[in-house]
Amino acid sequence: MARRGAGTPFLPQLSLLLLLHLGGTLGCASVTVGSPTVPLGSAVTASCTIQRELCRGLEHEKVRISWMLDNKLVVGSQHQGPGGTEVSNLTLPRFNHTHARLWCCVEWNGTKQRVHMAEIRAGYPPAKPLNLSCALNLSDYGLTCRWEQETDSHLPTSVVLKCTGSRGQAVTGCIPRGGHRHCTVPRRLLQLYRQMEIWVSATNALGTAESEHLHIDPMDAAKLDPPTLQSIQSIPFQTDCIALAWDAAWGTEHMDLQCELRYRAPEDPAWALVTGIIGRAGTAQHCGFLFGTQYHFQMRCRRNSASALAYWSEWSPGRNYTTHEKAPTGKLDSWWEAQLAGTGGRLEVQLRWKAPRQREANGRVLGYRVTLSPRRRGRDPSTVCNTTHTQCNFSVPAGTRRVYLSAYNSAGESAPTEVALLERKGQPLAGLRAAPGGERSLWVHWEAPLAPVIAYVLEWQRVTAEPGHCSACWQMERDGAATTALIQDGIEPFQRYNISLYPLYEGTVGVPVHTTAYSQQKAPSHAPKLHLKRISKSEAELCWEPLPVEMQNGFITSYTVFWANSITNGASATVNPSLSSFVIRELKPSTLYKVHIMASTAAGSTNGTSLTLVTRVLDDTEIQFLFLTLGLVFVVLIVLLICFQKNERMKEQLWPSVPDPANSSLGKWVPAAVPQEPLQVLAQREPGPAAISTVIVLEGEPGKQPGKEHPTLPAALPALPRPYVRQEGPVEPVQYARVGGGGYRGQRLLPEPGPRFYENLRGGSGSSAGDWGFLEEPPATFPLLQGLRIGGAEELHECRAD
Repeated sequence: MARRGAGTPFLPQLSLLLLLHLGGTLGCASVTVGSPTVPLGSAVTASCTIQRELCRGLEHEKVRISWMLDNKLVVGSQHQGPGGTEVSNLTLPRFNHTHARLWCCVEWNGTKQRVHMAEIRAGYPPAKPLNLSCALNLSDYGLTCRWEQETDSHLPTSVVLKCTGSRGQAVTGCIPRGGHRHCTVPRRLLQLYRQMEIWVSATNALGTAESEHLHIDPMDAAKLDPPTLQSIQSIPFQTDCIALAWDAAWGTEHMDLQCELRYRAPEDPAWALVTGIIGRAGTAQHCGFLFGTQYHFQMRCRRNSASALAYWSEWSPGRNYTTHEKAPTGKLDSWWEAQLAGTGGRLEVQLRWKAPRQREANGRVLGYRVTLSPRRRGRDPSTVCNTTHTQCNFSVPAGTRRVYLSAYNSAGESAPTEVALLERKGQPLAGLRAAPGGERSLWVHWEAPLAPVIAYVLEWQRVTAEPGHCSACWQMERDGAATTALIQDGIEPFQRYNISLYPLYEGTVGVPVHTTAYSQQKAPSHAPKLHLKRISKSEAELCWEPLPVEMQNGFITSYTVFWANSITNGASATVNPSLSSFVIRELKPSTLYKVHIMASTAAGSTNGTSLTLVTRVLDDTEIQFLFLTLGLVFVVLIVLLICFQKNERMKEQLWPSVPDPANSSLGKWVPAAVPQEPLQVLAQREPGPAAISTVIVLEGEPGKQPGKEHPTLPAALPALPRPYVRQEGPVEPVQYARVGGGGYRGQRLLPEPGPRFYENLRGGSGSSAGDWGFLEEPPATFPLLQGLRIGGAEELHECRAD
């Protein structure tokens, strides 16, 4: 049951589709549109009508009508029409498709079924054909016409070439094939030597457009083959004229032709045209040609009786001809520099001149001659220079004021041009400036002087690192009232030029004025390389070499120095272009900085490579002060050391000399007799240093070696020697101690128990038992140094040896 219920909707749907399809075939639905072809972008209206009685299966169903433009759903309105029909209307306000299908669909149970369709096209009316032209082919006498069609109408368009004869009946001349814009009218439809009207008609569903009507005689539209130039030669008696012989093309010998001749020299910018050559064939003459000049000639023809719309033939193959020469004419522009050569009384002259123009050269110039006097009949002047160049260096006697310059070719020599060697001490101009005239030209402006000027001489030289001289870089302005001139020869962009202007007065040459200019500028090729000149803890002085003028590419307007460390933001400073060094101030001590320089012109800037520098910890003055202080300390130490070495008292006070008792020779001394002296009371002694006057050496017993005594001494000891102490009254020598001959040795050499070296001489002291039998006097320092001191009982006790 469940499976049957699930499958039941499919059968009615399938049956409905079949019924709708059959019903649509029998007129179940219909779609009408306002116009199947509309202008592109205009509104389109459509209507779809559904007849229930013809659509089986929809008699009792509710009909829902929808629209689709190609595959896009569009919304229309629906209402019930007469006779139980359902009608849906649709309006598309702007139809932007050149071709589309509009479908009417019926919705039933969620399914859209296309029941009818209408095709709609959109486009433009045909454009007007333009530039209609026709040409008659003399081989088959077919008239081929061509035209232009600007825009595509997006609609099927038919194009027809129509023509009408003298009888006034329009006929279709030809139809272009394959979308071409040309076709040929056959000879049978043409009326030769009579006026015909020809035009193009273009038609589509939105309208018809026609070209301009062309009224021509088909024979006037015939395009002839070009004529042939046979020969060209100069007319001997008319030196600037030529005679030209020509023939008409094959098939046009019976026609009266109208021809044109054109010619030009290689240096001419445009052709010169000669018109009015009438005839079937023959010769033509023309004058005004330059002497010794090569020309290129061409010719074309058409029917003489043709209208202005008739076609000219193509230009004939060219033919070259060189006119005969004549002696040069005119004056030569010249310029000079002169100076006395040492003490020889000769004047060194550098003479420069401009080659004559072709109109004045009258052929190919073979050379130039400079003489000291003009040429006279029957006498040749003295020649100082004969050259093929446009400059010459020569020497003349001092005082020479004029030389004469002439040019010559194969036909003769020109009249001499007088060159006056004037001094340059005239009034200079008030001002001179130059500005770019183009990428390869310069405009020069100046202020006219008060005195009348005959002419101006303009010189320019390219500025380079290595000095050079351009002998051709000058020109003469013969208009004395001029205040401007254009320099075009030898000017290159991004190069600097020195410009000088000389005014030529009557009888003298003015002092020149100078300026510099660029025809075009750009950023420098590279920036200068930075060098570190000086550095301290807070300043760094940088320097650089100026850029070579070839690398500047313009006037340097400024240098900009940039510096930065790894902590703070960078800083910069602009430097005048005339300077080549800069001091960076307020730097931090012992800090690394990166510095670079930028060179700028009016057209751009270029950065240089980076320079890394580290500021110092101390300035030079501080370092000098530190070294000076250390040097002074060292000198003081050296002086003190020398003083200590020289001053024995100071040396003894600071570094006392301590002898080695073990190596002393006192131990070998033994006194012959020891006198007996009474002891004095210790209380009578005064502390303080005691002067040592004598040292008595006690002699040991014969036959005994020091340090070999038996430990037990004999009971009867000799009397103790009495030490002497300081006495009241006059100072007397004081005996400090007596030294036993066998006891003043190193303690480690004595047998144990050995005798003590020194003992206090105290009265009644029993500590001397077993000793040598005398007391030691304990010194304040070790014995036999500067002096032995005798102090109180306590001090002697502390110094006592165990």
